[in-house]
Amino acid sequence: MPTAPIASFIRSAAIASLSGVLTLACLAQEPQPPAAPSAQNTPEARPLPALNYVKPTSHFPNPVGPYISKHVADPNLANTARIDQLMRDGKLYLSLNDAIALALENNLDIAIARYNLNIADTDVLRAKAGAQILGVNLGVVQNTPGGGVGGIGTQVGTGTGGTTLGAGGAGAGAGGIVGSTAGGLFGPPITSFDPIITGTLQSDHQRFECTSVFCGNFQNTFSGNFAYQQGFHWGTNLSVGFNNSRITGSNPFSTLSPALTSGFQFKLTQHLLQGFGFPANTRFIRIAKNNRELSDVAFRLQILTTVDQIENMYWDLVYAYENQRVKEESLAFSQKTLSDTQKQVEIGSLAPIEAVRAQSTVAADQQALTVAKTNLQLQQLVMKNALSRTLHDPVLAKADVIPTSTMEVPENEQIQPTEDLVNEALHHRAELVEGRIQLNSQEQSNKALRSALKPTLDLFAYYGGSGAGGSQSDYSACGSTSSIPGLCTPAGSVRSIGYGSTLNQLVNSTAPDKGAGLQLNIPLRNRAAQAIQVRGEFEFRQAQMALQQTENRVSIEVRQAQFAVEQNQASVASARAAVDYARQSLEAEQKKYQFGTSTTTAVLQTRSALATAESTLMSAMAAYEKARVELDRAVGNLLDHAGISIDDAARGQVTRMPNAPYVAPRKDLPADQPGTQTPPQQPQQQ
Repeated sequence: MPTAPIASFIRSAAIASLSGVLTLACLAQEPQPPAAPSAQNTPEARPLPALNYVKPTSHFPNPVGPYISKHVADPNLANTARIDQLMRDGKLYLSLNDAIALALENNLDIAIARYNLNIADTDVLRAKAGAQILGVNLGVVQNTPGGGVGGIGTQVGTGTGGTTLGAGGAGAGAGGIVGSTAGGLFGPPITSFDPIITGTLQSDHQRFECTSVFCGNFQNTFSGNFAYQQGFHWGTNLSVGFNNSRITGSNPFSTLSPALTSGFQFKLTQHLLQGFGFPANTRFIRIAKNNRELSDVAFRLQILTTVDQIENMYWDLVYAYENQRVKEESLAFSQKTLSDTQKQVEIGSLAPIEAVRAQSTVAADQQALTVAKTNLQLQQLVMKNALSRTLHDPVLAKADVIPTSTMEVPENEQIQPTEDLVNEALHHRAELVEGRIQLNSQEQSNKALRSALKPTLDLFAYYGGSGAGGSQSDYSACGSTSSIPGLCTPAGSVRSIGYGSTLNQLVNSTAPDKGAGLQLNIPLRNRAAQAIQVRGEFEFRQAQMALQQTENRVSIEVRQAQFAVEQNQASVASARAAVDYARQSLEAEQKKYQFGTSTTTAVLQTRSALATAESTLMSAMAAYEKARVELDRAVGNLLDHAGISIDDAARGQVTRMPNAPYVAPRKDLPADQPGTQTPPQQPQQQ
């Protein structure tokens, strides 16, 4: 039993809580725990500006606001106005920077991933209420066909990526390891941090078939019971109960009818072992905030992956255009050669077989041109699909896509030391940042698992009171035929007590109920808690090993990407030399043909060799551009080098145009064509 000062304090607190139950329900706010430490202070780990879904709906000014559902707007499936600005004469003139900007605004992979930011916000809001979190999606969406995304063992080319929407948050570990304990689901139970008021109003009318003089034939009961409950971050639970009843009946031995009874109890419970302190009770909040940070990093990885894909697709489109140009020139040359050969056959200076050989070459060149044209049409379709939300616009569906940027390979490129690139990648790569944040979540969960391993020991203290009142019953047994001597209450001998006086008895110590105690619960073998705690430790160590493995993989990817740049640069130099040799050989063969020392077949073969060399050069230059993109992706600075704003991507509205490196404007287009120059763009409305 508490001492007098403690009892006085508890009683005062009970009075204050009873009078302010409704106020507490609306205004009670939990103290915020210290924020979980960021895994690494990098641009990838810094969260985007908080969205509205983290903030709960207040009771003010609308008291029923928290109980009204929110409507999420339907997705906007219309293309942004930027596409119309780049259209000219039914053609879409597109620079690499324009392609990236359109992808940030319209690409559906990015649009799908963008919802994950708001979903993670809802988990933070849910965790602040003390509820278990649901997890977030951390997978990269790759439903857009075309463009290969780099990595170890990845072939550069056109392909279709699969859909990856793996649930992260509560489950995902570094390097793809799924940690079943990382979401904090296994730990001490948490009482809702949101105050909860419960109430029951009940009216009951009951009639009896009496078989004894001790009963009446009816009883009417009205009860009104209320309770308030709330948990706090340090492991304290508060509960207040307030019960009332009014009973009227015909029982001749009931002194009061109506009889009024009231009672209340104010109780505080503090966990001393299991569930004590912030780590166990705020684990959902900490992990949800980590998951929100993870969703930011995952969204950055989505942008990086999509931009990588778009740039690869753009260079595939440029190569397709250049390859068609080469095939057209080759066909034109073979057709002219066929015409000249036919004339010489007619005058008898050449054998007829030479014309047949020339016709065979024309047919082969026509076939090659058909393949090049259809490949270009496919690349145009794939590019339009990647840069738009819908192709239902007939103008866009029929428009040719004209690339206005061309490939630029420097003669001498300064090679950055490999170790510097690896160190930069270890700092910037989103996968590593994700792994470190997930390790922090696993560590927070393990603290709760260690707390759940302890016995339950709760300290509780309570103060309550009861009151009774009413008026003397009109069905008194005095003077009736059923009167029993000694049990009669004469009329007027009982003083009426109103409801106000009954409530006053609750707090004036007329009938107090106060006390304190300890409640202990010891699981004797505790095998379930032991197993889950050890499992959490194993999963933490497993995630550490997986993070190290990811670091090793990133290091190899960077080196592989740097080697690819060097190799492709050498391939470009070799292909240029081959083109020069093939061109000079063709010129020499044509001169020999003019002097009659060569044949049509030799000329056509030399021209075919030149066409092959030119196609090889275009392919090598495209491979070099892709290798540069892959190196930036492997290091993790692709978005920084291209000047891409993550905030713009999160809004789906580009306010600052990207500026991709290693490109140059095409010189064979008029200067007034859209896309040939990149003026500052105004924000596009979705």
